[in-house]
Amino acid sequence: MLITHDTRCALDTVVDLVNTAPEEDANPDALPDVAALQEFVRNHEISDVGVLSELDLSAVRKIRELFTAVFGAPDARTAAGLINELVAAAGTTPRLTDHDGYDWHVHYFAPGASVADHLAADCGMALAFFVVAGEQERLRRCEAPDCRRAFVDLSRNRSRRYCDSRTCGNRLHVAAYRARRKEAAG
Repeated sequence: MLITHDTRCALDTVVDLVNTAPEEDANPDALPDVAALQEFVRNHEISDVGVLSELDLSAVRKIRELFTAVFGAPDARTAAGLINELVAAAGTTPRLTDHDGYDWHVHYFAPGASVADHLAADCGMALAFFVVAGEQERLRRCEAPDCRRAFVDLSRNRSRRYCDSRTCGNRLHVAAYRARRKEAAG
């Protein structure tokens, strides 16, 4: 599956957005206020975003819930329905652009769109490409028992199980190794 630079940026953005959500009171909301949203927009170099407000924060949190549901969707039909809802509500307006030193790429949001519509359109379309390609199962949650972070499995053989192999994956592998050693020692 060919993933262009702008699609990869949108995938990274949607994963990070989903991972800002509080999870069962264990983690606080990583978008607690407008300043945090501004930081998110700045860190992800989201273009064409004006001054942000509490309304923007509320709207982004609502689309975050829908994106979270996409990562938890049991099948492609459910994921497609959620993505269709996101993209339709954003009023997508595909257009070619070559800004900020990047070659030609497609923006799916209308000029002057709110940050929520921008995210819903661009990130929704990035996820849509996976459903269209029959790759919805690549939209995953970490399998570590104490971590449910979202990620997109871009491995060649669709084998990635953890959000970060250096933390979650390594921690579980070390724990399994120690358990085997303890059992072998008797």
